[in-house]
Amino acid sequence: MPPIINEDLCTRCGMCAAICPMHLFKHEKGQVPVVAYPEECWHCNACVMECPAGAVELRIPMNLEPMYQERR
Repeated sequence: MPPIINEDLCTRCGMCAAICPMHLFKHEKGQVPVVAYPEECWHCNACVMECPAGAVELRIPMNLEPMYQERR
């Protein structure tokens, strides 16, 4: 499941696009980033952790949940 960006919370800073190791996002300055390659997501949670506005949500697929530990 790809990252979901809440457009109401998004500040359009592009941090999610800059931090993503798989370059999933397309970001034009002043625009909400778009998840251009959702099937390539590794579910690393980097975009969620680095978003200063808390606008990115990542739903971890059930088969990956045992390996996932939420950062506290």
